Amino acid sequence: MSLQNVTIGAVAEALNAEFSGDKDKTVSDVTHDSRQAQTGTLFAAIRGLTMDGHRFIDDVMRRGAVGVISESDAPEDFEGAWLKVADARESLAKAAAVINGNPSHELKLVGITGTNGKTTTTYLCFALAEANNEKAAMLTTVEYRIGEKSVPAIRTTPEASDTNRFLREAVDDGCKTAVMETSSQAIDLHRCDWLRFKVGIFTNLTRDHLDYHLTMENYYAAKKKLFDGSLGEKPAASVVNIDDAWGAKLAQELKETGQKVVTFAQNNEADLTAENIEISLVSGTSFLLKTPQGERQVTSPLVGKPHVYNILSATAAALELGFDLDLCVKGLEKCIGAPGRFERVEHDGNFAVVVDYAHSDDALLNTLKTAKELTKGRIITVFGCGGDRDKTKRVPMGEVAGRNSDLVIATSDNPRTEDPLKILEEIEVGLKNTNCPYQVISDRREAIHQAIFKAKENDVVIIAGKGHETYQIVGNEKYHFDDREIAIEALDKIKEE
Repeated sequence: MSLQNVTIGAVAEALNAEFSGDKDKTVSDVTHDSRQAQTGTLFAAIRGLTMDGHRFIDDVMRRGAVGVISESDAPEDFEGAWLKVADARESLAKAAAVINGNPSHELKLVGITGTNGKTTTTYLCFALAEANNEKAAMLTTVEYRIGEKSVPAIRTTPEASDTNRFLREAVDDGCKTAVMETSSQAIDLHRCDWLRFKVGIFTNLTRDHLDYHLTMENYYAAKKKLFDGSLGEKPAASVVNIDDAWGAKLAQELKETGQKVVTFAQNNEADLTAENIEISLVSGTSFLLKTPQGERQVTSPLVGKPHVYNILSATAAALELGFDLDLCVKGLEKCIGAPGRFERVEHDGNFAVVVDYAHSDDALLNTLKTAKELTKGRIITVFGCGGDRDKTKRVPMGEVAGRNSDLVIATSDNPRTEDPLKILEEIEVGLKNTNCPYQVISDRREAIHQAIFKAKENDVVIIAGKGHETYQIVGNEKYHFDDREIAIEALDKIKEE
């Protein structure tokens, strides 16, 4: 990976910073994480919700850092460069872009935002680039990938310094296309500032993260920043789901400013639509894809109408990137999507077991609707809600589970520092608003076992909430826990009996 080794004076000028120190010193990297600091690093001292980066200034300077970005005045005895800025987070993003040589300018970068569908759509965009013989990179909730090289993801959208470092590596490794999830919190915290997006995708907007955004209007406003130029530049094209009410609002507002908007929908007239949709747990999903470049029959291993939206949005983005429609269709036929998104647990029994990441009421509703379309038997749902996260969705999730299942087992998700039983009490309020029989089993392993033991021929067991995650967070400790492994464990136990 080659960084640009710009001077600290050039960075200060780009940030319009009040500067003190040696302007001619070179900077090889920028970070907000003191553990990453080394010789040549510029350190952004950010005051976060729980930690103040200024506490680590002495440490990073001992490690060889050349200077500090801060919203405060320089200490009188400070030895090194000091860049005083109005907003340290925004300045971290711009400094990262400058120091890494603006790698997003050298890529066809796609940014995907929305409550549901971001990860699968990212995987689809990556697959369509590869189907068109372009080496690609992606940043997802699950993994960070450059071509065949992959590492587990730390968070959905990395800090701006990490993203620009990653994109520089992608460029140097020969990538032409990159695609990334852009979460609302990341956008709001300036992690996506100064990235040049060729295409922005809006999947949908439903209740989630209101512990952070407080209102749906604030949540929408954060998402809109990806499209309206708030991050530095507007995307060359915006791909928007107009079946979603917030998406329809966004499309209209963007069109009024003269931006290029490409719409997709299943239930409304749009630039890309799907007709004659057929779904099977065995063979996946097939439909007639209608695009401005013609119609094609599509067969995908992904299961469910929510994935049709993901396919439409990824195809729309691919066409905006100049990719060939026929090659895209071939790519869609091969892409199995992201792990833990309506992922079937393979076994030789006479009922189905599905693991899904659904962790909001709307996502859970979509998952259960898909299951209902595909099963002749009962739907048995296992789910919980995360602790230290948006509490407003717990009652609605209980109601959605109860109204769309034949049996619900409420259990723990990642309780974190909350009392698991208190979380379950809130979910139970929603369940009591329905006529669905339910059980409350705090231990997630036991809950999954009980659901699978109760399954009969043609039933579907839905294990929702954690999807691809391979851990459970209880208190401040993280333990290995994979819903898929526990399901297989239960299935194997049935065989033994």
